Amino acid sequence: QVQLVESGGGLVQAGGSLRLSCAASGRSFTTYAIGWFRQAPGKEREFVASISWGGGSQYYADSVKGRFTISRDNAKNTVYLQMNSLKPEDTAVYYCTAKKSLIATNSNGDGMDYWGKGTLVTVSS
Repeated sequence: QVQLVESGGGLVQAGGSLRLSCAASGRSFTTYAIGWFRQAPGKEREFVASISWGGGSQYYADSVKGRFTISRDNAKNTVYLQMNSLKPEDTAVYYCTAKKSLIATNSNGDGMDYWGKGTLVTVSS
């Protein structure tokens, strides 16, 4: 069992930065790939970024590439999403998810093993 808790969301102006955290409990955290998805009001859930269990591979949606960075600290059972140069279109609820296998960039979130409850990011123009 893995429990995921997101934090770090909030209100920020366009061009600003936020760092989201995904804190995990459970002994097997280091065996899971971790992903971030987001869902804006009235829109479908979309992939944002993912990182392999060891942290050696990172994947990003084209819309955030060059602006967002995903990282993990397995000693702290935590995955981070550093978000820079935020845009109003980044406004969404951001969810952390865990999966035993690769979380691909074309994933729609189906088949994940665990989900957090989400944290709201609002970017004002």
